[in-house]
Amino acid sequence: MSSRCIGFGDTLGFALRKGRSMQIKALCGALGSEIQGVNLATVDGNQMGVIRDTFHQSHVLVFPEQDLEPSAQVAFTEHFGPAEPHPLKTRATVDGFDTVLILENKPGQPGAPNDYWHSDISHSEVPPAASCLHALTIPDGHGDTMFCNMVAAYDGLSDGMKALITPLRALHSGMATYERSLQSNDARKIDPSEIKPPHAHPIVRTHPESGKKSLFVNPHFTAGIEGMTDEESKTILDVLYAAAIQPENIYRHRWQPGDVLIWDNRSVMHYAVRDYTEDMPRKMHRTTAGGEVPA
Repeated sequence: MSSRCIGFGDTLGFALRKGRSMQIKALCGALGSEIQGVNLATVDGNQMGVIRDTFHQSHVLVFPEQDLEPSAQVAFTEHFGPAEPHPLKTRATVDGFDTVLILENKPGQPGAPNDYWHSDISHSEVPPAASCLHALTIPDGHGDTMFCNMVAAYDGLSDGMKALITPLRALHSGMATYERSLQSNDARKIDPSEIKPPHAHPIVRTHPESGKKSLFVNPHFTAGIEGMTDEESKTILDVLYAAAIQPENIYRHRWQPGDVLIWDNRSVMHYAVRDYTEDMPRKMHRTTAGGEVPA
């Protein structure tokens, strides 16, 4: 697929004329763009303008062949929101950088599973805006991550379903994170007292930058719909989840060492494919950009 710009040629042309050449390639029809020709450790203001515009259009950005020190990854992440530590401190962090989580799978220490569709930390009162992963060690051909477009999922609903869900709020709970922590993996064991009561967020949220509406529910952290029974909630949520994960609405990223990938937590869900064993080393650094109360 040839490199092309997606809907903001004037801005990209300005960056090219200034000699700061970036090549932008759509990754699939659903979402995602790959950006080459930029060093994220030295990215400048003009480049970031193009990157942010592309981010709001594509939801997921991939930057191949990057070599980022933790400080540089934090600095890049903060272009999208303040770098934040995980509220439950589920993983070890890089020495001196409490906002850089170490996601690692190795013999005797299998990585915590993330093989379920979710939006990161949606159970927080203020869920994050974006998540950023830097791939350090990757088992060849294994450990892909899938992303689905929650804007497209909302747009594809019938007018009747949109009218039904627009005034509704879903309850998001961190209990699933607690339950996962009880397994034998690299995640810290969490005391149940650390889990806060569920937070209610709109099922349909409006993106603060693009103004687009998207679904904001996920089968991992969403416990139900406010004011409804479990059975009623499940009926509606199952329809929304099925709409979100249609094959034509998914981008599957095959990781390579050096990849930096950042996604918009407000407009996508993701799923980490668990097709590797603990004798297949995998290591990533994750940073998180703070967001806003969903509205």
